[in-house]
Amino acid sequence: MWWENKVMRTIRCRNVQKPGVLGNLLKAIGDVGGYVGQINTVNFLTYHVDRDIVLFADNEVHLQKLLDAINQVPDVKLLEVRDEVLEMHQGGKIAVRSRYKIETLQDLRRVYTPGVAEVCLKIKNERSLARRFTAIKHLVAIVTDGTAILGLGDIGAVAGMPVMEGKASLMETFVGLSGVPILLNTTDSQQIVDTITNIAPTFGAIQLEDISAPRCFQIEEELIKRLDIPVMHDDQHGTSVVVTATLLNATKMAKINLRKSIIGQIGLGAAGMSISKMLMHYTQKPILGADLSEEAKQRLQKAGGIPSTLEEIMGKADVVIATTGVPGLIKKEMVRKNQIILALSNPVPEIEPEVALAAGASFAVDGKVVNNVLGFPGILRGAVDANVPRISDEMYMAAAKTIADLAPKGELVPNPLDKSVHWAVAKAVAKVALDTGMARADLADYFDQ
Repeated sequence: MWWENKVMRTIRCRNVQKPGVLGNLLKAIGDVGGYVGQINTVNFLTYHVDRDIVLFADNEVHLQKLLDAINQVPDVKLLEVRDEVLEMHQGGKIAVRSRYKIETLQDLRRVYTPGVAEVCLKIKNERSLARRFTAIKHLVAIVTDGTAILGLGDIGAVAGMPVMEGKASLMETFVGLSGVPILLNTTDSQQIVDTITNIAPTFGAIQLEDISAPRCFQIEEELIKRLDIPVMHDDQHGTSVVVTATLLNATKMAKINLRKSIIGQIGLGAAGMSISKMLMHYTQKPILGADLSEEAKQRLQKAGGIPSTLEEIMGKADVVIATTGVPGLIKKEMVRKNQIILALSNPVPEIEPEVALAAGASFAVDGKVVNNVLGFPGILRGAVDANVPRISDEMYMAAAKTIADLAPKGELVPNPLDKSVHWAVAKAVAKVALDTGMARADLADYFDQ
């Protein structure tokens, strides 16, 4: 979307209430290249009117030019400039709330002492009852060391907290899981594994978040071996699930058989390597993979892929996926007719979709279309509801196919705000768990809900 990479601010202006003043204000904004979003009238005064106007600027310097231009408009007074994103983050985005009101002594005795002692003893004698009598089964640890936060890189775990809170908000909103951010004050892989292992009894699942490659592979693999609950690195599996769903629909629309296509993956970090493995699992064919790191290419080869170069992939592949973080890496001259191109780096892709389409691609999308939020809430909900010890490749593939199937006609993926999509993904994951004998929970009525 045009507004994704813009700086957004809400301004409040007091205009003299006479014809042409608002028009002059909007013209002044447009004359210096600004975009206008929503306009709300907030107050009618005797001779003035106050309005909130959403502005979009290219960057902070451009924003200041817009504000300077607004201050020069006759009969307009700039009252304030608000950053509504920062306002939403005041005090954080999540909180712990009691499920029950505590208003009487009887409530207190039931929720806490002495009543709680009986529950503790029941769990002591039969540990599986913790899933029934505590919050453990719907608590998910969202763990980061802050080494790969979004496209910002190694900014530290505390600076990454807004992302972890955001993930927790999405989990609760879409599938009712309680995400608990865990910020680690270490980047040592063994310490991370040991720490998560020691806190794991608190949780029904572990979501690893924004941990840099290649450490993330080792950390996830070791935790899966050690723990008896689902462990999922979202940067790997959430991305690969949604990318696969996108490709299933893109190739269908283009009347291309994905299983028979030559697929190239540019960038073999956390996301790229997981995408490669998932597509090789689906197609049962090797894919081409390019990266500046020889270690990454060797890792791909060990997984069954073919180390390649950027030029080889662009020259041979029917489907190209790029997760490099390098803006403009793919030049329009490299694009072949009818290629499908997913340039997924944010905020600026390897090639803009409109440029790729103009150069002959049959489909081209960027990372704003391929959103992990379609994957991780439902995958984790299904995994914890089924009480599986791990999430299998078949579960991830079931999630991808479900997302693809639920996309409206003409769209690559469904609306991420549609809660029914997330619950459908959860049920698809749980169904695979049941069919493969991995479910340890009673799912008798689960699929009727």
